[in-house]
Amino acid sequence: MSTPIITQPGFRMLEGELDRLWRVERREVVQAVSEAAALGDRSENAEYIYGKKRLREIDRRIRYLQKRLPNLKVVSRPPDDTDKVYFAAFVAMECEAQELDSTLRLVGPDEIDPSRGWISIDSPVARKLMGRRPGDTVHLPAGDERGHLPWEIVDIRYE
Repeated sequence: MSTPIITQPGFRMLEGELDRLWRVERREVVQAVSEAAALGDRSENAEYIYGKKRLREIDRRIRYLQKRLPNLKVVSRPPDDTDKVYFAAFVAMECEAQELDSTLRLVGPDEIDPSRGWISIDSPVARKLMGRRPGDTVHLPAGDERGHLPWEIVDIRYE
């Protein structure tokens, strides 16, 4: 089970998604399915079939969000010791061996975004970084270009 922790902006994003799904998208899809059903034979009506499929996907996501949101713990302030890597930290690292640098942010599982460098607090990389300080060297788990190389933590910051 994933850690039920999230940043304040992440929580607002999920609330917004739930509201948009419920108030906008679901209504639009129900209307489209209703109109497609009125056309007659539903067995060969692609708009009806795909509309029902999309409606099931929306309902599944709504149920998930309705169950997940009340269980999430919102972290809205930085930790007392901002010199260490904890939840919501931006961690700047460099690898002199390969002349690489990388910035990762440790976020809740509902907020991960690889394109922005946001990784889950539950990931092996995040577990290796937790509690470390600038100047510490870590060997990250294999799996990408960062793996098995010595990475030095250069900077840690919190929003």
